[in-house]
Formats: sequence, structure tokens, C-alpha cells
Amino acid sequence: MADIIVVDDTGSKQMIKSNLEETPYHYFSIQSAETAAEAMQILRQHKPSLLFLDVSLPDEDGIGFGKKVLEMYPHLPIVVLTHLEMFDTVQRCINAGFAGYLLKPVVKSELMSTFSRILSQDAVRSNEHIFQKRSSANDTFETDLANPIETAKKFIQLYYYESITLKEVSNLVYLSPSHFSRLFKEETGYNYVEYLMRYRVDRSKNQLKTTLLPIEVIACNHGFSSATYFSTTFKKLEGITPSEYRNLFTKLNAQ
Repeated sequence: MADIIVVDDTGSKQMIKSNLEETPYHYFSIQSAETAAEAMQILRQHKPSLLFLDVSLPDEDGIGFGKKVLEMYPHLPIVVLTHLEMFDTVQRCINAGFAGYLLKPVVKSELMSTFSRILSQDAVRSNEHIFQKRSSANDTFETDLANPIETAKKFIQLYYYESITLKEVSNLVYLSPSHFSRLFKEETGYNYVEYLMRYRVDRSKNQLKTTLLPIEVIACNHGFSSATYFSTTFKKLEGITPSEYRNLFTKLNAQ
């Protein structure tokens, strides 16, 4: 059976396969399904290492289908493929707990970055033991149930570079996701995803200004699944891309 399942048209399967040739991941077998129903039949028989998923499937909303898949396999990495460079789509993917977001046609370097992040031994171990890792990383973190939103904000500040979902943070403060969302918006003025994205973008600015690290590396360092996802979010919030932001400070320093 396939190590990778691509739920999209056959062109996406060929695109991914050709990009994997002559890379460390060339040995992965790939199977494709063009509909959610066909993909579900495959998934009921076999859990792949990675699932690529178009947001627009002929028989079902792709993000909704991805949520069903995560109910079956909670730790299965799902990477969305889409032509839509829309912030709302990115938000839906984050809320759904997906592992990545790639624009089509997929750039090989971003595909490789996604594979390295998700399928490396360290990343797998992180996904499987995420709570143990966080507990050992900061033994002083305490949940203040009297101040759940402040607790959530502190948790974000500590672990913004990891995948932290709305459900995970609401569980941390023993609130339902819906109730937590309402409280969070009331106290911060932003919904959970907006706050998380703004915090990640703000933290990324220092590396953009003071280092020559590639955009892909800075994106990964700050919890973004790809450079495209990082750039889309950054431009939505700041009005310019990360590269344009970096260039502004390069020009200022040169004067």
C-alpha cells in the first residue's frame, strides 16, 4: 500500500512523484484518489505516512473531509494543496489541525521542506509525545484556571513555534472549544488563530531584520508549515511580504 495518499486529480500525484525523484524521499510509494469517497475506502484499509489533500473535492469539502480523517488517525499529517492564496483558507486549515499548506503548482523546495519537517524522526517523535515534550521543556508552566485566557496566552508565547490547535489549548484550561473561543475573543479582540498568527509574525520580524536566514527557515522557526503559508499570513497582517519587510531594513542600514 501507499506511504503517501494524494486526494486530488492525477496531475497532483505526478507532480509530487516527479518532485520526489532524486531526493531522499524517492522511495515513497504514492497512491491517488480523486474523490473523498474513494480516499476513504483506501484510508479504512491503510494508514499512510502522509496525506495530501485538495480543498476542493468533487464530492465533498476538502477541509471537512480532512477533519473526518483526523478522527480516524489523529496524528496523521495532512498537507493541503490549493490554488487559493486566501487567509481564510489558511485559518480553516489551522483550526482543523492540518500539518501544512502548499500552493499549486507546488515549488519543489517547499515540498522538500514540508517532508523534512513532518517526516523526520524528530518531528514524528514530537507529534507522538507532544505533551511530554512540552512538560519537560518548561516545568514551571502552571495552568491558572481562574485566568484561562492569560494561561492560554502564556502557553502560546512558550510554544508558538509548534503546532498548537484551538482544541489543545481549550483542553489545557478545561473549557469547551466554543466557550474558550468566545472568552478569548472578548478578552483579546482576536479569535484564537488570529492571535496566534499575529504573535508568530511579530516574533519573526526580529530574524527578518537581523539575520540572513532563508525565508523558509524563518517560517519553520516560527511555526509556519511552509514559506508560502508564512508569506501569505505576513502580507495579510503587515501589507507586505517577509522579503519586502527585510528589504526595508536592508536599505535603511545601507544609508
